[in-house]
Amino acid sequence: MAYAQAILQRARARYEQAKTARAQEYEEHLQQAYMEYPRLREIDRELRLTMVQLVANSLRQGEDLSVAISEVREQNLALQREREWIIDAAEYPEGFLDDSPICKRCSGTGYFGASMCSCLRELCRQEQKRELTSLLGNGRESFDSFRLDYYSDEYDPKLGTSPRKLMQSNFNICKRYAQTFSPASGNLLFSGATGLGKTFLSACIARQVSDLGFSVMYETATRVFQDFEAEKFGSEENIGKSQKYFDCDLLIIDDLGTEMITQFTISALYTIVNSRMMDGKPTIISTNLLPEAIEKKYSPQIASRIVGTYRLIKFVGNDIRRL
Repeated sequence: MAYAQAILQRARARYEQAKTARAQEYEEHLQQAYMEYPRLREIDRELRLTMVQLVANSLRQGEDLSVAISEVREQNLALQREREWIIDAAEYPEGFLDDSPICKRCSGTGYFGASMCSCLRELCRQEQKRELTSLLGNGRESFDSFRLDYYSDEYDPKLGTSPRKLMQSNFNICKRYAQTFSPASGNLLFSGATGLGKTFLSACIARQVSDLGFSVMYETATRVFQDFEAEKFGSEENIGKSQKYFDCDLLIIDDLGTEMITQFTISALYTIVNSRMMDGKPTIISTNLLPEAIEKKYSPQIASRIVGTYRLIKFVGNDIRRL
């Protein structure tokens, strides 16, 4: 999974701060122990000298070094035992003089082999959650707080059911999608008038998928296309600004159709939809437009890809924001 560069940078900065804080804490504890038990300082100095002796002995030629190396090793082990005895007798809290890396699995690098270690990934997940919260508001969007009673339970002959039952089905689809999300999950198209819960359920999915540890990009269509324009027509610092929309595990584009539509935005939308389709990466698009209107407003190529590879979720009812 690939997180946006800004999220990764913030996570790495926190990681380095944690490493620095851990090293400083260890040094403070060590100096405290040296003051309380001066013999510890002497032992640590002698241990460093034994390591120098081992290196020096290994460089000597033409002699049987086994005896000398064995003596140095025994001396080293004796010093370590004495050191452990002093620390045990001091009854310091567990880990007081632990100088092991912040993460033993990756030795404090943040990466295990070619993959991001779980320690750094957790910080990325936290930073992503913080960013989603800043984008989506106070965090009230959750599946538990979705209100089906906002939708009429009267039968609608045009729907063949009631708005409430249809929205119950939509809710179940979205919740299951979020709970079982994987890089192989499909695409969703939320279509319906303003104020019917499209943005709310999009946010619910974004939060839960992020909590599962996947990288999520949630943006309005206007902001997405602004990033593409900044990259193409702006300064060098904007180079690569759109890459996050291709790299993330889940991309959610909200309010498609409300942006100013130009040939540039049509081209950018096609690039996003087609590239993520070719890469098999899930995308959710929320719009007031029906599929046939997408073809008229954008292009047949975009519409065919959306109709062919996105599951249509129709939102119905009255504007719940006026209730």
